[in-house]
Amino acid sequence: MVVEGVPEAPVGRRARDVCARGTRLYDAARAVLDDHTRALEAVRSALVPLRDELVAEELGNIPVARLKDATEGRLRLTAVESAGFTTVRSVYEATRFDLRQIPGVGAQTADQALAAARQIARAVEETVSVRIDVDKPEPRTTALVVALHRLVEAGPELRKAVDTATRLDRRLRELIPAARPATGRLRLALTGRRRKEAALAATAELLELTADAETRGTRLQLAQASTDLLRGPASDIEAWVDFELRSAEYYSRLADVCAHRTDEEAAEGYLPSEVAERVRAQPLDDTHSRVSLRGYQSFGARFALAQRRVVLGDEMGLGKTVQAIAALAHLAADGHTHFLVVCPAGVLINWTREIRSRSALRAVPVHGPGRQEAYAEWHERGGVALTTFDLLHTLPTPDAKKSPKSPKPAMLVVDEAHYVKNPETRRARSIAAWTRTADRVLFLTGTPMENHVEEFRTLVRFLQPDLVPRIRDGDAVAGPYVFRRSVAPAYLRRNQQDVLTELPALLQVDEWEEFGAADEDAYRTAVAAGNFMAMRRAAYADPEKSAKLQRLRELVADAAANGLKVVVFSYFRDVLATVHQTLGDAVFGPISGSVPAARRQQLVDDFTAADGHAVLLAQIEAGGVGLNLQAASVVILCEPQVKPTLEHQAVARAHRMGQVRPVQVHRLLATDSVDERLLRILENKNRLFDAYARRSDTAEATPDAVDITDAGIARRIVEEEQRRLAGAPAE
Repeated sequence: MVVEGVPEAPVGRRARDVCARGTRLYDAARAVLDDHTRALEAVRSALVPLRDELVAEELGNIPVARLKDATEGRLRLTAVESAGFTTVRSVYEATRFDLRQIPGVGAQTADQALAAARQIARAVEETVSVRIDVDKPEPRTTALVVALHRLVEAGPELRKAVDTATRLDRRLRELIPAARPATGRLRLALTGRRRKEAALAATAELLELTADAETRGTRLQLAQASTDLLRGPASDIEAWVDFELRSAEYYSRLADVCAHRTDEEAAEGYLPSEVAERVRAQPLDDTHSRVSLRGYQSFGARFALAQRRVVLGDEMGLGKTVQAIAALAHLAADGHTHFLVVCPAGVLINWTREIRSRSALRAVPVHGPGRQEAYAEWHERGGVALTTFDLLHTLPTPDAKKSPKSPKPAMLVVDEAHYVKNPETRRARSIAAWTRTADRVLFLTGTPMENHVEEFRTLVRFLQPDLVPRIRDGDAVAGPYVFRRSVAPAYLRRNQQDVLTELPALLQVDEWEEFGAADEDAYRTAVAAGNFMAMRRAAYADPEKSAKLQRLRELVADAAANGLKVVVFSYFRDVLATVHQTLGDAVFGPISGSVPAARRQQLVDDFTAADGHAVLLAQIEAGGVGLNLQAASVVILCEPQVKPTLEHQAVARAHRMGQVRPVQVHRLLATDSVDERLLRILENKNRLFDAYARRSDTAEATPDAVDITDAGIARRIVEEEQRRLAGAPAE
């Protein structure tokens, strides 16, 4: 039957069939939504007692006098305090009747006190974060882990299924009743013109919607989601083991469920409102993505897409790789085919793994003897080409004039972008050539500035040259917030403490030791020769009597007694060799610059898979970048580093998203030595890093205060130590 102005639609038996198919689809959608709601409620129910306990602890630390702040000083508390109600918790847990029994407390005072206590409790509830201690499981945390297991086990496809079910539920709820008059010809004939037109239009749309769902396999997708949500762990132990293996996913689901509001400004990197609003408006298509992003990660991917050519400077461990992959997946869903990732050789394998596991994109490593063939394949078929800084110059850049059909990368991603801070190097020139060919460029670095704001200008010059004149020294001196505003169109940074509220504690201990006689002799010899590097490792000259090595052995033994994994970092290969000899053969590594990338990753995998205690040795410049070492909860630094960022990067390999235990960091230091001099000089460098690359309330140093090269630091320390050992006064 055709009604003027309405497309032809099924009527009678065909309409009944369409409605039946629509009803089955609607029932499948409702089942997913109901199962998902029950799964969420199970998590919320398990969360309540844990969160209430944390809130009570916090309220117990707040003096009752703070209730006045909530009532702008109108509340009189003398009688309440005299009755023993000394904390906000004691008032919060009291009843109106309890407070009315206090002499001098009337109904109005009791009600005001309770209202103020509840107001403070609500504010505290917004700030507390439940942390799950894997080493101390108890019934309440077990219940939470088991409840979360359902959501995690359902995987990233669950969110897509729930979104699909939500859309179908909303639309089918309207279409099915509207289409019913068309299921009978007589019934339709007796229906008024307006309802008849609406019924035929609804039936036509319902036919199109169900046909599309059948083509996409939507009912199967929904049925699988329901099955996953109904499947619990075989045992509590299975849930705990799974939590330890992928705790980041559990905490991500927990953040979704409890809608914990992390500091929104911090999660958005303190961007000016006009930039933040543009980023929020940027859609993010997850069709080709296989990972559920946390809120700040989704914002980071949107920032890269909306601003097109940017630096993502998130602190180590916040998932910069995942955010980059999400941006690539969005562009692939938009029809783009070619992408390029440039990274250090040591992390190329990790990038390949991440792209293949976190997305449906093709990863094409352009590395090794077959790199030209791989590049040709990428040129022909597309995907994500992955190559290294040192090989990029061997790949021909697309030339629109010579070869109009030569594909340009829709996005160029440069990992550890601070590697190109010196514009005179070949790697920097290669990156510059490729940035000119790509429409979008994403630089990833947790350390965008080490010694001077000029280094940051260099990175921005690759991306948005017009922005460089706005990055003035005066902005930097004025403080980090002024600096951030000046670079906001091209720079986003978030810190762990702002967005990873569940991250375990980081315990840092400086282990000061005194030289033994042999170490002292080796140190004096190195100072006399002006050999800075020999001075730094003199503490390991006599392995049998080395105080640092003795402390290292004690720390490793303590970790072994507690079943903890340890990673030992040193700048020097011979120091690692000495440590290896001291600890025996039951260690992994060392990872060094000469170890091929595939072997490095294999060592990390074997270390992670080892049952219980294990030790991994790594040269800090090789193991401190790109590798995920969250299996380790003890980090030992054999000596302080000239660049603070080397230590930040190394520690962040373990203290990152996915870590479930507190991380202990032990830095081995020798008194009256290069170690003390180095730490003193580097204090300002750390403050500069904290003020501008991190968040800080005030700028405690100007860039000029730390504008000193590594060679300058070495020369200054050698001269100071030569004067000290000669008995001359220090300058």
